Amino acid sequence: MARSPRIHIPGAWYHVTARGNERRAIFRGDGDYARMVSIIEDTIARFGLRLHGYVLMENHYHLILEAPEANLSRAMQWLNVRYSTWFNRRHRRIGHLFQGRFKAIIADPQQWGLVLSRYVHLNP
Repeated sequence: MARSPRIHIPGAWYHVTARGNERRAIFRGDGDYARMVSIIEDTIARFGLRLHGYVLMENHYHLILEAPEANLSRAMQWLNVRYSTWFNRRHRRIGHLFQGRFKAIIADPQQWGLVLSRYVHLNP
């Protein structure tokens, strides 16, 4: 069965999540969290995204992103591949780090901005 295409709308806000394969840890220590933050910063700059909120949990992450250029899929692929490659080398492992595709739900900031921000920041 073919997967459904992503909706790309210039200027849209997205609630993005990605979970570790088999719900396993994608962060094993402070160094992993710091590296992910650095890669997120690089991704924001490289793809012209706007980050409105985030949380990094042991086995998944949440991002609230605005994509002025409707390039979210390319940005998230770059972020997840870059982090996965680094993580696998650091921890001497092989294989998929993330479970399936990242999830991206379009959110209307006027209607859901505050609720979404609360959800993400209270997730831990």
